[in-house]
Amino acid sequence: MSSEICSAKGNGNCLGWAARDASGVLSPYKFNRRDVQGDDVSIKITHCGVCYADILWPRNKHGDATYPMVPGHEMAGIVQEVGPNVHRFKVGDHVGVGTYTNSCRDCEHCNDGQEVYCNRRVRTYNNLDYDGTLTYGGFSTFTVVHERYCFKIPEDYPLASAAPLLCAGITVYSPMMDHKMNQPGKSLGVIGLGGLGHMAVKFGKAFGLNVTVFSTSMSKKDEAFTVLGADNFVVSSDQDQMTALAKSLDFIIDTASGDHPFDEYMSLLKTAGVLVLVAAPSEIKLSPISLIMGKKSITGSGTGGTKLIQEMIDFCAAHKIYPNIEVVPIQYVNEALERIIKKDVKYRFVIDIENSLK
Repeated sequence: MSSEICSAKGNGNCLGWAARDASGVLSPYKFNRRDVQGDDVSIKITHCGVCYADILWPRNKHGDATYPMVPGHEMAGIVQEVGPNVHRFKVGDHVGVGTYTNSCRDCEHCNDGQEVYCNRRVRTYNNLDYDGTLTYGGFSTFTVVHERYCFKIPEDYPLASAAPLLCAGITVYSPMMDHKMNQPGKSLGVIGLGGLGHMAVKFGKAFGLNVTVFSTSMSKKDEAFTVLGADNFVVSSDQDQMTALAKSLDFIIDTASGDHPFDEYMSLLKTAGVLVLVAAPSEIKLSPISLIMGKKSITGSGTGGTKLIQEMIDFCAAHKIYPNIEVVPIQYVNEALERIIKKDVKYRFVIDIENSLK
């Protein structure tokens, strides 16, 4: 029976789409959200972005899947109820929820607004919360979250566009701010032009950087220039093009999850240049000389802390930065996941939860 016509199984107050096994195929599923507590916000989910993580975890690629699993960690919606201790939000506010929904709130990371690095942070789905219950994601009609992990979305910023900011957007914005990539006139390389890469290009241009896109596909060249406003486009397999850029870049953001060489990219960095890895290839191989000769560094970055997420949303609203999205109904989600694997999306799928999941 196809997932599109499968009736929901399970009992509860919330309707979502869940994977039942490592096939990762999603179909309707009912489950319970907790009652609103003192510091909680209940959110009617209107839209949810689709991330590559929504392929990996439901298909148990990390080896820690718990089923049924409701994916989705790029949520946008409208507040429908608040607890008595909530003062930051009110009913009717537009809000977003990202990749984690709880943390210890008392470690050095939490105290510094870097909850994403808390050793006890709770992922938005497929994770045990502090009360022992399993977390379920945004491919569902509503969610209940502590107000600390909710973010205000300006009323004039479309909720469909806001959803991908909660993972794809913050994943590149966070290291850009950490490594001071907001200095006009500096040069930025972006490896990969998918959901994360296209946001790195948009932020780079908003910061006044000279942006070069690296891709294995010549088919993305026109769009990189005309739609995203990149300054340069390089086919990474073309050695002549790569050599011509030696020691020309201040920063590189690497969004490519497939295995690829690193030495040749390190050679493109200026002295003291930085390459930030935000994707997860299976391994990193490079010569130590790539770092030593030129005082260069390679580092990694997760999504971002709560303070920076709100800052990023406000920045996008102020500068009219919008992800390029394809909005689809929930009934199309399994096809959307297959298209992501084939890299057949420009550049982020967003599920219209409000109008298709009822």
